[in-house]
Amino acid sequence: MEKLPIIALDFTGEEAIHFLKKFDEQLFVKVGMELFYESGPSIIKEIKDLGHKIFLDLKLHDIPTTVQKAMRQLAVLDVDLVNVHAAGGLQMMKAAVAGLNEGSTGKRPDIIAVTQLTSTSEIQMKNEQQIQGELIQSVQHYAALAKEAGLDGVVCAATDCEHLVNKLGTGFKYITPGIRPTGTAVNDQVRTATPSEAARLGAYSIVVGRAITGSADPVASYHQIKKEWSGTDE
Repeated sequence: MEKLPIIALDFTGEEAIHFLKKFDEQLFVKVGMELFYESGPSIIKEIKDLGHKIFLDLKLHDIPTTVQKAMRQLAVLDVDLVNVHAAGGLQMMKAAVAGLNEGSTGKRPDIIAVTQLTSTSEIQMKNEQQIQGELIQSVQHYAALAKEAGLDGVVCAATDCEHLVNKLGTGFKYITPGIRPTGTAVNDQVRTATPSEAARLGAYSIVVGRAITGSADPVASYHQIKKEWSGTDE
């Protein structure tokens, strides 16, 4: 299967569709809170009608019953990937999988869990979350819970991947935001990597936003990042 970087559509609905029409190929795109809350389920249909795959990034985190019912509704939107916060716990994650199974009429969307955000540093984790120890230990713990709950993978920093592969194997999916091509701004991310570094470290997929969406030539930037990520010439 072709390795497609996931493009973060950090736009309003009209801007997102205008951006997508610059491309003449299937993309894998991330619809996050900003876009979904502004445009609602209609934006999912519009993007699907253009032939693209969708990661609906809403990071659900609530009591198990609420998450199960919410996932039941998200399942009918025909997205390809959804997520929750692993901090919600084992039972919440199991409920999320159950909700997706209940709401899906065909293959259910893949579901992954956020471990620690790539904007979170170890110092911040200790001081604000009151989690002691190393940040990678927290990531490994959350990832192991997600696998036990029956999820398909986790969201983590690319630099976490090699540790998780050693602990959980290559069959689990490691989705890595915080991707910054060499020479681009880090912005509000803390734990970053280049596309080629993410591939080398064992990432299953990468999420890239401003390096593509903020580019003067987003199509060219996308193909350059895709080339670096896949390790192939186009």
